[in-house]
Amino acid sequence: MHCPFCNFPDTKVVDSRLASDNSQVKRRRECPNCKNRWSTMETADLNLPRVIKKDNSREDFSEKKIELGILRALNKRSVDKGSIDIAIQNIINKLKTITDKEIISSQIGVLVMQELRELDQVAYIRFASVYHSFEDLQAFQDIINIIEKDLTPEMIKTQLKLIDEENVVNKKK
Repeated sequence: MHCPFCNFPDTKVVDSRLASDNSQVKRRRECPNCKNRWSTMETADLNLPRVIKKDNSREDFSEKKIELGILRALNKRSVDKGSIDIAIQNIINKLKTITDKEIISSQIGVLVMQELRELDQVAYIRFASVYHSFEDLQAFQDIINIIEKDLTPEMIKTQLKLIDEENVVNKKK
C-alpha cells in the first residue's frame, strides 16, 4: 500500500484488530519514509451478484442505493443509525449467500422490505407503496391490515407510534 501522505510505495502494519462486527480487520499503518500513521479497514472481497433492472439492463450491486432507499423510507422517523446499518448488513449477508451471478432488482426490494418491517411499520408501508406502485387508498389499507395481523409482541413493543396520542389529547385541551 502506498502512503497517502508522501506516496512512498511501501508501508508497515503496526497493529491489527477485528472491527466491532467481526467482519472487518482494522489495521494501523505507518510510513517508513515520512513516519505518518493512519488506519485502514480490510474486508473480504466477495462478489455480490449483478442486478437485473426492470428494463433488463444490468448494473453492479450498490450498497449506497440500498442505504438511500432505506433512509428515504425512514425519513423523519427516529430509528437509530446502528439499526439501519445492521439492516443493510443483513441484506448484504443474504446477497452473499446467493450463488447466482445475477439477481432481479425486485428480489432485493423484498429483502429491503423484510428489514424495514422489523425496523419501522411506517417506513415499511412507505417503501411498499413505491415498490408495489400503490394506486389507491385500498392498496394502503390492505398492506396495513396484513401488517397488523402479522406483528409479533416484540415488534409491537419496538415500533414507533404513528401519532403520539398523549400530545394529540393535550393539544385538544
